[in-house]
Amino acid sequence: MKNIILILLFFFTLTAFSQENLCRTFIWDQSEVFQKNELDTYSRYDFSNVWNTNNDVYGVIGDNYQRILIKFISIKRNEKNKTEYVVRGKSSVKSNVCDFTGTITIVKVQELKKPKFGIDDEYKNAGIKSQGLLIANYKFTEDKNQKDAGEFQGTLQTIFYIDKNDFIKYNNIESHKDSYFNNAFTGKWKSNNSEKEKICNWGDYRVPSVNCNFDIGAGELSVAEKYLKNGWNVKPKQKWWQ
Repeated sequence: MKNIILILLFFFTLTAFSQENLCRTFIWDQSEVFQKNELDTYSRYDFSNVWNTNNDVYGVIGDNYQRILIKFISIKRNEKNKTEYVVRGKSSVKSNVCDFTGTITIVKVQELKKPKFGIDDEYKNAGIKSQGLLIANYKFTEDKNQKDAGEFQGTLQTIFYIDKNDFIKYNNIESHKDSYFNNAFTGKWKSNNSEKEKICNWGDYRVPSVNCNFDIGAGELSVAEKYLKNGWNVKPKQKWWQ
């Protein structure tokens, strides 16, 4: 019995240690946002433009942090369910490209307590009505007829603001900061063939929820040498999804 307890204590300690060493787990800390879920208030807005951007997207798949490329081709709101968005896109791992389709479903919207106006208060007089953090669930299924296909599933964090014209905008107000990232997709990829699961995370400008020794860059992504061989020392083809 004593040995079992020691093993369990070791396991929980190891788990806690691993979690403590993950970086970029939250775009904004929960202390910065109101806890009330404002989903009903914001469901009238179309968020599709905040995900279908031309920003630099970086992602990993598997424990060795193999590079994965993700590109959304189209995102459209489901007019019958305005919290759901229909997504079509492509993924690429080691030059193996797969088509995928699926959904993003917003489940929570939290407003920012104290407005952020950027460097030298650049946005202070821009007429911004509100700033917020949305939480969504996503599920994307790759084409089963393609090689090494599977399914992505997890949670998405996105920060946004409403401009003076009452439109949703991608929140890049603090993009000058070293800590800035957005559109944080955190979850798993499950193989259709083996049903094996792998961690799979990606985001704008930085990879969310990865070991802190992976990205050693200050102002921008810089992958540590030990991971470079896993697809990070090869520059992707321009418009690889076409």
